[in-house]
Amino acid sequence: MGILQELRKNKWLYAMSLPVIVYVFIFSYLPMSAHILAFKQFIPAKGLWGSEWVGLDNLTFFFTGPDWLGVTLNTIYLNLLFIVSGTVCSLGIALLLNEIHHSLIKKVTQSLVILPHFISIIVVNLMVMNFFNGQDGMINSLLKEFGFQTISWFQTPEVWPWLLTIIFVWKGAGWGSIIYLATLTGFSEEYYESAKIDGAKRWQQIWYITLPLLRPTIIVLTLLSLGRIFYGDFGLIYGIIGDNSLLFNSTDVIDTYTYRSLRSTNMNSYSNAAAVALFQSVMGLITILFFNWFVRRVDNDSKLF
Repeated sequence: MGILQELRKNKWLYAMSLPVIVYVFIFSYLPMSAHILAFKQFIPAKGLWGSEWVGLDNLTFFFTGPDWLGVTLNTIYLNLLFIVSGTVCSLGIALLLNEIHHSLIKKVTQSLVILPHFISIIVVNLMVMNFFNGQDGMINSLLKEFGFQTISWFQTPEVWPWLLTIIFVWKGAGWGSIIYLATLTGFSEEYYESAKIDGAKRWQQIWYITLPLLRPTIIVLTLLSLGRIFYGDFGLIYGIIGDNSLLFNSTDVIDTYTYRSLRSTNMNSYSNAAAVALFQSVMGLITILFFNWFVRRVDNDSKLF
């Protein structure tokens, strides 16, 4: 009875949200039925429901391989680097943009920091090749110019987690700052006026007022990012690293490993890919449930659900 009363009371609000609910149901919940593909030997001619049931056999190609633990750890490690650096840089950009009071300068600056988000990963790949390629890349040319030893970048796997992190931040931090900047504009100026009267400097206002008010937003966005910690940024990593086996030790993630494995597999490739996707989804769900439980224990007001 309570649900019916709520629907009658706010019927127009629910009516406004109906298109979004339908969209999410069609494109997010209905496709989840295809996870059954992970437990079948899918044959296109027989269809999803007519294909033979094989249980957990499709996961064996991933978990019985010698590299599954390494690529899983690489996925987690790279995503942690991306999440931490992306959050810090996006937050920093938002705070800096919030300090610009001239509207024209603020708009131009915000447009410039967001622009890399719209650059195709193919173009980014070409830029990386020009910067780091062999002896004639821009970075090595500068190193030679100043008398330093050149580096074989595409043969040095230990530097690439950090290089990929720098590229990820350059490409996405400006875009990620939009939510923080929108949240900042909603803060009441009375907090800052009171702080000024008490003699607080600008950095003190940021530390003691702005950041505590931004904490719920930071936690929610971080939890959402942690939910995809088992999904590597396939476009970024494969677009730059490709099939360079010299860099696999530090850059190969679940998505790129699965993609290369399936390219050489003619039979059951759909089912194998679905099994790995199911593994990633389940682990992502467990991760976000755990961290949401932890946040609820520490700060109940900042939990995601």
